[in-house]
Amino acid sequence: MESIIFDASLAAAGEQKIEWVQRHMPVLKGIEAEFLRDQPLQGLKAVICIHLEAKTAYLAQVLRAGGAEVYATGSNPLSTQDDVCAALAKSGVTVLAKHGCGVEDLTRYERLALSVCPDVMVDDGGDLVQILHDEHPEWAVNLRGGCEETTTGILRLRARERAGTLRFPMFNINDADCKHLFDNRYGTGQSVWDGVMRTTNLTIAGSTVVVGGYGWCGKGVAMRAKGMGAKVIVTEVEPVKAIEAVMDGFSVMPMAQAAMLGDFFVTVTGCRDVVTPEHMLRMKDGAVLCNAGHFDVEVDAAGLRKLAVSHAEARRNIEAYALPNGRTVYLLAEGRLVNLAAGDGHPAEIMDMSFALQALCVRRVAEQGAALPRALMAVPADIDREVALRKLTALGVSIDELTPAQEHYLRG
Repeated sequence: MESIIFDASLAAAGEQKIEWVQRHMPVLKGIEAEFLRDQPLQGLKAVICIHLEAKTAYLAQVLRAGGAEVYATGSNPLSTQDDVCAALAKSGVTVLAKHGCGVEDLTRYERLALSVCPDVMVDDGGDLVQILHDEHPEWAVNLRGGCEETTTGILRLRARERAGTLRFPMFNINDADCKHLFDNRYGTGQSVWDGVMRTTNLTIAGSTVVVGGYGWCGKGVAMRAKGMGAKVIVTEVEPVKAIEAVMDGFSVMPMAQAAMLGDFFVTVTGCRDVVTPEHMLRMKDGAVLCNAGHFDVEVDAAGLRKLAVSHAEARRNIEAYALPNGRTVYLLAEGRLVNLAAGDGHPAEIMDMSFALQALCVRRVAEQGAALPRALMAVPADIDREVALRKLTALGVSIDELTPAQEHYLRG
């Protein structure tokens, strides 16, 4: 199968990006060296559906270093970087992705990748799982299992598991300690505001920021906004998370009330209709809306388009919508993931841990897939601990070890 990319001549620029992140991802680099030596994926086909930027490209290259025949497709058309795709294709990965392609083409690329009947896969948001269950179950004939790292994807997998229809093993990367404690909190917290600030060139200090959802991603977004001098309001549907936000020092209220106060709105829930046209009509003139959840349904962009009397591009990745009440609201990156569609995603050092988990769990699937249950499984504790220890070593940090007497005491 030939790669489908925008322009192969962009490879040099993409290689430069990948080389930069490699220098800041020492854990994954160590795994790459081991994969080259041991070839744990030799003879296997791996399909990955992921945001195709430099860090994810490096993960694809690590899987290829392990002996896999790798097929990579984008999980979001606006987060796909054409120069990175060109570089990845040049390195030997089959790439099926173009920046800005329509949903129809995006799905076509995903189907084309899966048609090779993969042995292992890495999903991002559950699109591959959906195709293999609802459209082409015959393409899962060789599938030993896979990994999913997004909150949205895990919600979809849990629904299938509850219904008893999940057909193959999937590792829940999202809930691993070395993922959600760092990637969701520190990665999302930094990359969201990087995307917002580079896109709008507006000041966060002194503004009022409304964060929809107080999971690990919402905690990171709220924490960074507070650190930059913003007043932060959190909206929630879970009482425990709402209390946590209150005790972390944030105001908590329904979105209908917060809508009248916010200057910036960031949704991070994994659900739909968090910000609706009814909320938009309550907003200040000039309010900025963006989403950091996987799908473009948290801010009701379709409803906004129907509501608006007109809209126009105000700036790259910013659409201005004139409302019937005479006010204007601004939507960033079409309501898609603002940190990837309008930025470069999470910092390399953070994704070093998340993608190390992915690589090691793919190896575990390759080695033990036949013995694994057809279920959504937690990342094995030994893999989570291994990634943490590797990261500490890379940072030059050492820790204590239990003595035999201490181990005996703790065992009771």
